[in-house]
Amino acid sequence: MDVGGILQEEVKDIELHLKLSIYELVKQLGSAGGFMASHLYDAAEILYEMINDKDCYKIVSFTGNLISTGLRGVIAKMIDEGFFNAIITTGGALDHDIARSFGGKYYKGFFNADDTMLHKLNIHRLGNVFIPVDSYGPLIEKIMFKILDTLPEGEYSPSRIAFEIGKHITDENSFLKKAYQKNVPVYVPGIVDSAVGTQIFFYSQTRKIKLNLFEDMKQILDSVFESKKLGALIIGGGISKHHTIWWAQFKEGLNYSVYITTASEYDGSLSGAQPREAITWGKIHPNAKHTTLYCDATICLPIIVGYILEKRSMEGKK
Repeated sequence: MDVGGILQEEVKDIELHLKLSIYELVKQLGSAGGFMASHLYDAAEILYEMINDKDCYKIVSFTGNLISTGLRGVIAKMIDEGFFNAIITTGGALDHDIARSFGGKYYKGFFNADDTMLHKLNIHRLGNVFIPVDSYGPLIEKIMFKILDTLPEGEYSPSRIAFEIGKHITDENSFLKKAYQKNVPVYVPGIVDSAVGTQIFFYSQTRKIKLNLFEDMKQILDSVFESKKLGALIIGGGISKHHTIWWAQFKEGLNYSVYITTASEYDGSLSGAQPREAITWGKIHPNAKHTTLYCDATICLPIIVGYILEKRSMEGKK
């Protein structure tokens, strides 16, 4: 390749002004040249194309910690706007959505807090989010037992449990409520690793309520097989990320993929693995449109979603 094939697009300075829109800012980031700025633009463009591809079955996966933050409202907004056909998340996402939907108070804290002091004060710490004990475990236990009391005895998939929880929520910023309203399944493969899963277990000791994980696996696989294309926004790592790309391999991999992460690939972890590694497993198609955005999702996701909503409005799409 000659020099001309490498030096194609000149770096452009970002020009700020008082009426700068999110759309205009993201467009400028695409030409700014450093360092994750252009990746943010690429992520926004790939997601916009994916969302508007009517042949694509679209999945969003995210970790539960995000629902303890203000990003919860952005995720609920994406679901309400019809961005995705399915959600894959962790048990912690159910925990935090229930707690915050039913009166639990979460507070801005700080990373270098005295954790022994917080323990004595009955305050949990999740990064720099402070959660009073009464806003979490006892509240989730109370709500879950009330919801489970409404169900006939039998077997339930995690997505059905999530559906039933969403049915009882009135909070407009709840992703479970929006998923219920939009009939978007919420798959939680690790549901037992959560306060919600623990309460289902305790409840099952007195009534014949059981979890059926295979039902969700079949439902996901059916959706994958029936799709023409697959796409995913994958926020964070762990089980929600892997469950998303695992099932995609049965359809020759994702055709669209956007990773938002802060994890490194150099310890060999799944959380840090880049799309190029997933290609070797058949989990992302070799010709897929994909990018990895190394950024705190609480910063970049509101910007990306704002860009998509503004561009959709400009182009008259819904």
